[in-house]
Amino acid sequence: MARRLALLLVVVCLGVSAQMRMTVKQLVAFVKSSVDLKHDDRKLAAYVKKITLTEQLTAGTVEDLQAYGAGPKTIEALELLRDSTKTLTPPPAEKPVPAPPTIPAPSLGEQKEIIKQVREYALNYTKRLPDFICTQVTRRYADPSGLEFWHRLDTVTTKLSYFEQKEDYKVVLVNNQPTDISYEKLGGSISSGEFGTMMKEIFEPETETTFEWTRWATLRGRRVHVYSYRVAQPRSKWRISYQRAIEYVPGYKGLIYVDRDNLTVARIRLEAENMPASFPIQQASIELDYDTVDISGSPFVLPLKHTMRMREGKLLVKNEVEFRMYRKFGADAVITFDTPDPLTEEKVKEQPAQP
Repeated sequence: MARRLALLLVVVCLGVSAQMRMTVKQLVAFVKSSVDLKHDDRKLAAYVKKITLTEQLTAGTVEDLQAYGAGPKTIEALELLRDSTKTLTPPPAEKPVPAPPTIPAPSLGEQKEIIKQVREYALNYTKRLPDFICTQVTRRYADPSGLEFWHRLDTVTTKLSYFEQKEDYKVVLVNNQPTDISYEKLGGSISSGEFGTMMKEIFEPETETTFEWTRWATLRGRRVHVYSYRVAQPRSKWRISYQRAIEYVPGYKGLIYVDRDNLTVARIRLEAENMPASFPIQQASIELDYDTVDISGSPFVLPLKHTMRMREGKLLVKNEVEFRMYRKFGADAVITFDTPDPLTEEKVKEQPAQP
């Protein structure tokens, strides 16, 4: 567990589909995301021209996107789409979403006590874990366009053993084909340390993390506190490695989701801040979900899903890692190393808090 989280980025070359089908809602989300990321207007327009809409694009929607900040070339491409979809059916009207009811925030004293108890939980988390084996499934994606047109690179199925507070990774399948390649020699983007290292470092007193209560939410059917936090660069231990040649330790910020009833950590988000222009990786973020798992008749809070994203120039890389089929560690442990289907969105989607 002393091993720090490490990230490795590999450069890939992939073609983007010559034509893409979208709804108007998907188009709007795509253009707004590209504007937010400050993508080049000409390049964005070129991608818009490759889009085939399944619904009518109205002048009002184009005007809304222009007001949002879409550039002149992009607007020209959208107007062509508008004209070419006049005979299509308009998209269904969206029903207004009622605002969630207001739930009082805990008092400042209660917030401090919650952080105190969660810190104790985080610092002792790995000491409470049993020895176990599970299946780790890593689906790796890349997008050289920088516009989130994701292409799956591969699917890696790994036997993950946790024994005496140490993790061991053995690659079993790559794209459902048996392999004896080592985890460290996989190439591409990899990570480790999900079983407590990240959580522990955020809550260690010497990290001097600042916390602020943000909101109530619902995650996997349970009420959770959501705290924002920040770790200053001099106190950070998050190491980002590029091609095993150079590394940088950024400061970072994020969110901590805390179960209201048992004060366990349900989700951690972190995002690197102020990455130096000289470092190849310009953006890096992680989201780690925990859920209650039964091992030999006893409940334990263990990682459920880990999502890592990075950007080098326009190249985007994403890893979605799921932890499945937990079993007690031992010579008699029986585990079948198949590659299960991805988790459903309901398992990881945040919902508004209900009173």
